[in-house]
Amino acid sequence: MDHKNAKGWLYLLPAFLFLGVFMVYPLVDVVIYSFEESFNFASQTYVGTGWYNYSYVLHDPYFLQALKNTFLLVIITVPVSTGLALLISVALNSIRPLRNLYQTVYFLPYVTNTLAVGLVFMILFKPTAYTDGMVNLLIRLFGGESVDFIDGPYWAKMFVLCFYTVWVVMPFKVLILTAALASVRKDFYDAARIDGTPKFRVFTKITLPMISPSLFYLIVTGFIGAFKAYSDAVALFGTDLNAAGMNTIVGYVYDMLYGNSGGYPSYASAAAILLFAIILTITCLNLIIRKRHVHYG
Repeated sequence: MDHKNAKGWLYLLPAFLFLGVFMVYPLVDVVIYSFEESFNFASQTYVGTGWYNYSYVLHDPYFLQALKNTFLLVIITVPVSTGLALLISVALNSIRPLRNLYQTVYFLPYVTNTLAVGLVFMILFKPTAYTDGMVNLLIRLFGGESVDFIDGPYWAKMFVLCFYTVWVVMPFKVLILTAALASVRKDFYDAARIDGTPKFRVFTKITLPMISPSLFYLIVTGFIGAFKAYSDAVALFGTDLNAAGMNTIVGYVYDMLYGNSGGYPSYASAAAILLFAIILTITCLNLIIRKRHVHYG
């Protein structure tokens, strides 16, 4: 190894140390915990090793409910938020006056505190002694019946959670896609205009391929972020998510460590490894799809 390479590795050493201490070591530790049966954190003892923790978690009704909620959240919010962000970004890109103002307005939910937004959504959707909530007022205005979106049926609570999640994540996606659209070369559009190409064909054959790397990035990070959802549900339904039937996988891990079911680090570790495996699988599938549908240059 020559002097220049040694110097480069020396510059990278702090980053490697940081990753090793705060990422690699905890991950290895969690894997070990997940196989230690009846692990006692206080005494650092366990009765044996095996797959029992995984079997327990996969048969736990609370985990299965959290798994269902998380997958529904992912399947609904990722495509909806990405699609809406793309439409809004295209609209913003075609507007000249006050474009910066509109971009700022759309970005505001992203910099607003998550719990504060959750309280606003509770005011909009939760019936109280004084009002049925603004959304129910609108529903009754059009002849419908009031629905308790916070403590009512499962579909109503899932609707609010998905709506809230889309509202929170969409501004970041609008920002990324707006920047991507601004970077598309204008001569492509000029050539298409000269040839008389319809606008929809211009969008599908020029715009989408040119911004496909940004779209792919948002889809991958959207999947990862949705699988890690927890604070959104807490902001809407409180800390006892199992009672509300709206827990997520991350919430289940937290409950096994610190919540009402706390004191079971082995079960929490097994659930965390299962979540890691799910996210890794989805990411790998996205990387395979990228080879066909993502264009660079």
